[in-house]
Amino acid sequence: MADRDMLEADAVPKGVRHRNIFSALGPGLITGAADDDPSGIATYSQAGAAFGLQMLWTVVLTYPFMAVFQLICARIARVSGHGLAANMKLSFPITVVRGVVALLLVANVLNIAADFAAMGDAAELVTGWSSHGFTIGLAVLSLGLQLFVPYSRYVSYLKWLTLSLFAYVGVVLMVHTPWLRALHATVWPRIEFNRATATMVVAIFGTTISPYLFFWQASQEIEEMGRTNGKALRRDRLSAPAEFRRLGIDTWGGMGYSNLIALAIMLSTAATLHATGITEIATSAQAAEALRPIAGNLAFGLFALGIVATGLLAVPVLAGSAAYAMSEAMGWRSGLELKPREATGFYGVIGLAIVAAVALDFSDISPIKALFWSAVVNGVVAVPVMVVIMLLSRRRSVMGVFTLPLVYRVFGWLAVALMALASATLFVTL
Repeated sequence: MADRDMLEADAVPKGVRHRNIFSALGPGLITGAADDDPSGIATYSQAGAAFGLQMLWTVVLTYPFMAVFQLICARIARVSGHGLAANMKLSFPITVVRGVVALLLVANVLNIAADFAAMGDAAELVTGWSSHGFTIGLAVLSLGLQLFVPYSRYVSYLKWLTLSLFAYVGVVLMVHTPWLRALHATVWPRIEFNRATATMVVAIFGTTISPYLFFWQASQEIEEMGRTNGKALRRDRLSAPAEFRRLGIDTWGGMGYSNLIALAIMLSTAATLHATGITEIATSAQAAEALRPIAGNLAFGLFALGIVATGLLAVPVLAGSAAYAMSEAMGWRSGLELKPREATGFYGVIGLAIVAAVALDFSDISPIKALFWSAVVNGVVAVPVMVVIMLLSRRRSVMGVFTLPLVYRVFGWLAVALMALASATLFVTL
């Protein structure tokens, strides 16, 4: 069974095996890029500023666990023909499923609020105009695209937005980066076991492996099936080898891209802010502003514009993942290919999430607190959701003959253990 994926790859027809690798990139690429949202940029910037090069190892460590777990979620959807919440609903009590989905919605709203605040602040830094005006404008733009642009066209916009993350690679190339010291710190880190280190490691793990990514990528596989008239693989076994290969390329590539950008953000802030004694950064916009006198206006501009662009990519993923999960749990029609009148509950959740997030930005709740509490709620949700997903991946009623190979099961449960340890540490440090 552990060798089944190799046999599947060998069975792929030549025309499919040698297809353009970029044509296989889709849900996994968008999911990975959305993981580097403005809140994630803030976390990685804080790590680079506070710890210098000593947190680079976390990006390398999380990569295989993040990629394998996202791949498990994608396989469940592609094999069963249903999203994660729909499969949970078939296998577990509905009250449990709705409770998990409600927590996911709360965490996502808080995360969207923090992202909008960061986007508005970054836009204000570049233009000098009001951040609140930008927040409203960006919210209207994001909501309008999701409401009125069909998925088949909208997904191409999201793919192009993933290129905005290269801004952070540009920043690294523009500043003086100690590459040999960075490599040594990555493979042989000097870890000081204290509360500050533990808190930062937990924050990095939490922002890298998040429940909303699980639900989004699974739901996008369902959207892709509808767009290409595909069938659930448990009923279309002949298509399985090619589809599993595509999922592997898409997911490993997308998560690799995500972690590469995280590495670039940590490197750029370590080589500039930490190196000049700036060790306290609260938001991504503060990181951009702090870069200006050290690395110049171009580096500052790239960093700030990257925050806005990644927010435009991440907000639909955050709002959409909650809408897909809620709709599946409630039995509503869902899908970005549908018109608003055809899926009122689905689009209602998207609208509610964005409006609530904007309202939080105009309240007395600071973006830092919103980001903190979203991390806490994600910590509550992540581990039980991951356990349920691993149990689903073993059920023949869900996966048919395509239950997970041994290597996926091992890495999947190790990912659960990693996040359980991170969550426990989070509550201890509270």
